[in-house]
Amino acid sequence: MHIVALQAFRDNYIWMIHDTRSAVVVDPGDAAPVMAALAPGGAQAQGLQLAGILVTHHHPDHTGGIAALLQRWRVPVWGPAAEDIAGVTEAVADGDRVRIAAPRLDLEVLEVPGHTLGHVAYHAPQAGLLLCGDTLFSAGCGRLFEGTAQQMLHSLDRLGALPGDTRVLCAHEYTVSNLQFARHVEPANADTEEYERWCLQRRAQQLPTLPSSVQRELRVNPFLRSDQPLVREQLTQHFGRAPADRVEAFAMLRQWKNDF
Repeated sequence: MHIVALQAFRDNYIWMIHDTRSAVVVDPGDAAPVMAALAPGGAQAQGLQLAGILVTHHHPDHTGGIAALLQRWRVPVWGPAAEDIAGVTEAVADGDRVRIAAPRLDLEVLEVPGHTLGHVAYHAPQAGLLLCGDTLFSAGCGRLFEGTAQQMLHSLDRLGALPGDTRVLCAHEYTVSNLQFARHVEPANADTEEYERWCLQRRAQQLPTLPSSVQRELRVNPFLRSDQPLVREQLTQHFGRAPADRVEAFAMLRQWKNDF
Protein backbone atom coordinates (compact mmCIF):
# COMPACT_ATOMS: atom_id res chain seq x y z
CA MET A 1 0.00 0.00 0.00
CA HIS A 2 1.23 3.45 -0.93
CA ILE A 3 0.16 6.85 0.43
CA VAL A 4 0.58 9.97 -1.70
CA ALA A 5 -0.19 13.59 -0.79
CA LEU A 6 -1.63 15.29 -3.88
CA GLN A 7 -1.33 19.06 -3.64
CA ALA A 8 -4.38 21.16 -4.40
CA PHE A 9 -5.09 24.90 -4.20
CA ARG A 10 -2.65 26.73 -1.92
CA ASP A 11 -2.22 24.26 0.94
CA ASN A 12 -4.71 21.37 0.61
CA TYR A 13 -3.67 17.75 0.47
CA ILE A 14 -5.84 15.20 -1.27
CA TRP A 15 -4.62 11.90 0.14
CA MET A 16 -4.42 9.03 -2.34
CA ILE A 17 -4.04 5.49 -1.00
CA HIS A 18 -3.28 2.90 -3.64
CA ASP A 19 -1.87 -0.51 -4.49
CA THR A 20 -0.55 -1.38 -7.94
CA ARG A 21 -3.98 -1.18 -9.59
CA SER A 22 -6.55 0.76 -7.58
CA ALA A 23 -6.71 3.95 -5.57
CA VAL A 24 -8.94 5.66 -3.03
CA VAL A 25 -8.83 9.43 -2.63
CA VAL A 26 -9.79 11.51 0.40
CA ASP A 27 -11.48 14.93 0.20
CA PRO A 28 -10.93 15.69 -3.50
CA GLY A 29 -11.59 19.41 -3.58
CA ASP A 30 -10.13 19.53 -7.10
CA ALA A 31 -10.38 16.72 -9.64
CA ALA A 32 -7.34 17.75 -11.70
CA PRO A 33 -4.56 16.56 -9.33
CA VAL A 34 -6.39 13.25 -8.87
CA MET A 35 -6.81 12.65 -12.58
CA ALA A 36 -3.17 13.50 -13.19
CA ALA A 37 -2.03 11.06 -10.52
CA LEU A 38 -4.24 8.24 -11.79
CA ALA A 39 -3.30 8.64 -15.43
CA PRO A 40 -0.55 6.57 -17.06
CA GLY A 41 2.71 8.19 -16.09
CA GLY A 42 1.18 9.52 -12.87
CA ALA A 43 1.60 7.78 -9.52
CA GLN A 44 2.04 4.47 -11.35
CA ALA A 45 3.46 4.15 -14.85
CA GLN A 46 0.60 1.87 -15.96
CA GLY A 47 -2.10 4.09 -14.48
CA LEU A 48 -4.56 3.43 -11.68
CA GLN A 49 -8.29 2.91 -11.44
CA LEU A 50 -10.27 4.93 -8.94
CA ALA A 51 -11.98 2.56 -6.48
CA GLY A 52 -13.71 5.05 -4.20
CA ILE A 53 -13.84 8.47 -2.60
CA LEU A 54 -13.85 9.28 1.12
CA VAL A 55 -15.19 12.64 2.29
CA THR A 56 -14.80 14.07 5.79
CA HIS A 57 -16.99 17.19 5.61
CA HIS A 58 -18.91 19.49 3.29
CA HIS A 59 -16.52 22.40 2.65
CA PRO A 60 -15.94 23.03 -1.07
CA ASP A 61 -12.16 22.64 -0.88
CA HIS A 62 -12.86 19.03 0.15
CA THR A 63 -15.75 18.21 -2.18
CA GLY A 64 -15.37 20.37 -5.29
CA GLY A 65 -13.82 17.67 -7.46
CA ILE A 66 -16.29 14.87 -6.74
CA ALA A 67 -18.64 15.57 -9.66
CA ALA A 68 -15.86 15.57 -12.25
CA LEU A 69 -14.39 12.36 -10.88
CA LEU A 70 -17.78 10.64 -11.01
CA GLN A 71 -18.13 11.60 -14.66
CA ARG A 72 -15.02 9.51 -15.32
CA TRP A 73 -15.45 6.72 -12.75
CA ARG A 74 -18.63 5.22 -11.28
CA VAL A 75 -17.41 4.57 -7.75
CA PRO A 76 -18.85 4.71 -4.23
CA VAL A 77 -18.49 7.98 -2.35
CA TRP A 78 -18.56 7.74 1.44
CA GLY A 79 -19.41 10.88 3.40
CA PRO A 80 -21.00 12.04 6.66
CA ALA A 81 -24.71 11.30 6.98
CA ALA A 82 -25.24 14.49 8.95
CA GLU A 83 -24.13 16.75 6.07
CA ASP A 84 -25.65 17.37 2.65
CA ILE A 85 -22.88 16.63 0.16
CA ALA A 86 -23.62 16.20 -3.55
CA GLY A 87 -22.31 12.93 -4.94
CA VAL A 88 -22.20 10.96 -1.69
CA THR A 89 -23.63 7.49 -2.28
CA GLU A 90 -22.79 5.89 1.08
CA ALA A 91 -23.78 8.01 4.09
CA VAL A 92 -21.81 7.04 7.19
CA ALA A 93 -22.14 7.75 10.90
CA ASP A 94 -20.19 7.04 14.07
CA GLY A 95 -19.20 3.39 14.41
CA ASP A 96 -19.90 2.45 10.78
CA ARG A 97 -17.32 0.40 8.90
CA VAL A 98 -16.06 1.10 5.40
CA ARG A 99 -14.49 -1.92 3.73
CA ILE A 100 -12.67 -1.43 0.44
CA ALA A 101 -11.35 -4.50 -1.37
CA ALA A 102 -8.59 -2.82 -3.39
CA PRO A 103 -6.59 -1.13 -2.09
CA ARG A 104 -7.42 -3.22 0.97
CA LEU A 105 -8.77 -0.89 3.65
CA ASP A 106 -10.96 -1.54 6.66
CA LEU A 107 -12.00 1.80 8.13
CA GLU A 108 -13.94 2.77 11.23
CA VAL A 109 -15.96 5.98 11.05
CA LEU A 110 -15.51 8.43 13.92
CA GLU A 111 -17.83 11.40 14.30
CA VAL A 112 -15.62 14.38 15.22
CA PRO A 113 -17.77 17.54 15.22
CA GLY A 114 -16.32 20.96 15.86
CA HIS A 115 -14.99 22.32 12.58
CA THR A 116 -18.37 21.38 11.08
CA LEU A 117 -21.25 19.72 12.91
CA GLY A 118 -21.18 16.54 10.83
CA HIS A 119 -17.43 16.13 10.34
CA VAL A 120 -16.20 12.53 10.35
CA ALA A 121 -12.77 10.92 10.41
CA TYR A 122 -11.78 7.51 9.11
CA HIS A 123 -9.50 5.27 11.19
CA ALA A 124 -7.83 2.22 9.67
CA PRO A 125 -6.45 0.26 12.66
CA GLN A 126 -4.70 -2.46 10.65
CA ALA A 127 -3.02 0.05 8.34
CA GLY A 128 -2.33 2.46 11.20
CA LEU A 129 -3.92 5.42 9.42
CA LEU A 130 -6.13 8.31 10.50
CA LEU A 131 -7.84 10.40 7.81
CA CYS A 132 -8.96 13.36 9.88
CA GLY A 133 -9.82 16.13 7.42
CA ASP A 134 -9.83 19.51 9.15
CA THR A 135 -10.37 18.32 12.73
CA LEU A 136 -6.76 17.65 13.68
CA PHE A 137 -3.79 19.35 12.06
CA SER A 138 -0.18 18.80 12.94
CA ALA A 139 0.41 21.11 15.93
CA GLY A 140 -3.09 22.53 15.49
CA CYS A 141 -6.79 21.93 14.94
CA GLY A 142 -9.57 23.26 12.75
CA ARG A 143 -11.44 26.48 13.40
CA LEU A 144 -14.84 26.19 15.07
CA PHE A 145 -17.01 27.22 12.13
CA GLU A 146 -20.10 25.33 13.26
CA GLY A 147 -19.40 23.41 16.46
CA THR A 148 -18.52 24.34 20.01
CA ALA A 149 -15.28 24.21 21.97
CA GLN A 150 -16.69 21.34 24.01
CA GLN A 151 -17.47 19.35 20.86
CA MET A 152 -14.05 19.93 19.36
CA LEU A 153 -12.26 19.08 22.59
CA HIS A 154 -14.18 15.80 22.79
CA SER A 155 -13.33 15.08 19.15
CA LEU A 156 -9.63 15.72 19.74
CA ASP A 157 -9.72 13.57 22.87
CA ARG A 158 -11.03 10.70 20.73
CA LEU A 159 -8.29 11.11 18.15
CA GLY A 160 -5.59 11.56 20.79
CA ALA A 161 -6.62 8.26 22.37
CA LEU A 162 -5.79 6.27 19.21
CA PRO A 163 -2.58 4.18 19.18
CA GLY A 164 0.50 6.39 19.26
CA ASP A 165 1.98 5.01 16.05
CA THR A 166 -1.15 5.90 14.05
CA ARG A 167 -0.16 8.02 11.06
CA VAL A 168 -2.16 11.26 10.96
CA LEU A 169 -3.13 12.36 7.44
CA CYS A 170 -4.35 15.95 7.81
CA ALA A 171 -5.94 17.83 4.94
CA HIS A 172 -3.79 21.00 5.00
CA GLU A 173 -0.12 21.95 5.12
CA TYR A 174 -0.38 24.23 8.14
CA THR A 175 2.36 22.68 10.24
CA VAL A 176 4.98 25.45 10.24
CA SER A 177 2.52 28.23 11.08
CA ASN A 178 0.92 26.02 13.73
CA LEU A 179 4.31 25.39 15.30
CA GLN A 180 5.00 29.12 15.50
CA PHE A 181 1.93 29.41 17.70
CA ALA A 182 2.81 26.27 19.65
CA ARG A 183 6.21 27.77 20.49
CA HIS A 184 4.45 30.80 22.02
CA VAL A 185 2.19 28.57 24.09
CA GLU A 186 5.00 26.27 25.25
CA PRO A 187 8.30 28.11 24.73
CA ALA A 188 10.23 25.50 26.74
CA ASN A 189 8.90 22.47 24.82
CA ALA A 190 12.03 20.87 23.32
CA ASP A 191 9.94 18.49 21.19
CA THR A 192 8.23 21.43 19.51
CA GLU A 193 11.54 23.15 18.82
CA GLU A 194 13.06 20.02 17.29
CA TYR A 195 9.97 19.31 15.20
CA GLU A 196 9.89 22.88 13.90
CA ARG A 197 13.50 22.58 12.68
CA TRP A 198 12.65 19.36 10.84
CA CYS A 199 9.51 20.85 9.29
CA LEU A 200 11.34 23.94 8.08
CA GLN A 201 13.89 21.71 6.36
CA ARG A 202 11.09 19.74 4.69
CA ARG A 203 9.32 22.85 3.45
CA ALA A 204 12.57 24.34 2.16
CA GLN A 205 12.72 21.27 -0.09
CA GLN A 206 9.02 21.67 -0.98
CA LEU A 207 8.24 18.38 0.76
CA PRO A 208 5.20 17.68 2.94
CA THR A 209 5.52 17.73 6.73
CA LEU A 210 2.81 15.06 6.83
CA PRO A 211 1.84 12.43 7.81
CA SER A 212 2.36 13.15 11.47
CA SER A 213 1.60 10.62 14.23
CA VAL A 214 -0.64 10.58 17.27
CA GLN A 215 2.32 10.23 19.61
CA ARG A 216 4.04 13.24 18.04
CA GLU A 217 0.90 15.35 18.29
CA LEU A 218 0.52 14.49 21.97
CA ARG A 219 3.99 15.97 22.50
CA VAL A 220 3.76 19.13 20.39
CA ASN A 221 0.12 20.03 19.72
CA PRO A 222 -1.16 22.62 22.24
CA PHE A 223 -4.77 21.69 21.46
CA LEU A 224 -4.05 18.17 22.74
CA ARG A 225 -2.20 19.63 25.74
CA SER A 226 -4.67 22.20 27.07
CA ASP A 227 -4.69 20.49 30.48
CA GLN A 228 -0.92 20.79 30.91
CA PRO A 229 0.03 23.11 33.82
CA LEU A 230 2.47 25.17 31.75
CA VAL A 231 -0.12 25.67 29.00
CA ARG A 232 -2.65 26.84 31.56
CA GLU A 233 -0.06 29.23 33.02
CA GLN A 234 0.53 30.75 29.59
CA LEU A 235 -3.22 31.11 29.06
CA THR A 236 -3.55 32.85 32.42
CA GLN A 237 -0.71 35.23 31.55
CA HIS A 238 -2.05 35.97 28.06
CA PHE A 239 -5.71 36.53 29.02
CA GLY A 240 -5.18 37.86 32.53
CA ARG A 241 -7.30 35.14 34.11
CA ALA A 242 -7.12 31.41 34.64
CA PRO A 243 -9.37 29.05 32.66
CA ALA A 244 -12.09 27.51 34.79
CA ASP A 245 -11.82 24.03 33.25
CA ARG A 246 -10.50 22.06 30.26
CA VAL A 247 -13.23 23.30 27.95
CA GLU A 248 -12.53 26.94 28.71
CA ALA A 249 -8.78 26.33 28.42
CA PHE A 250 -9.34 24.87 24.97
CA ALA A 251 -11.66 27.73 23.97
CA MET A 252 -9.06 30.26 25.09
CA LEU A 253 -6.36 28.48 23.08
CA ARG A 254 -8.55 28.50 19.98
CA GLN A 255 -9.30 32.22 20.42
CA TRP A 256 -5.60 32.96 20.90
CA LYS A 257 -4.73 31.04 17.74
CA ASN A 258 -7.48 32.80 15.77
CA ASP A 259 -5.94 36.15 16.65
CA PHE A 260 -2.30 35.04 16.38
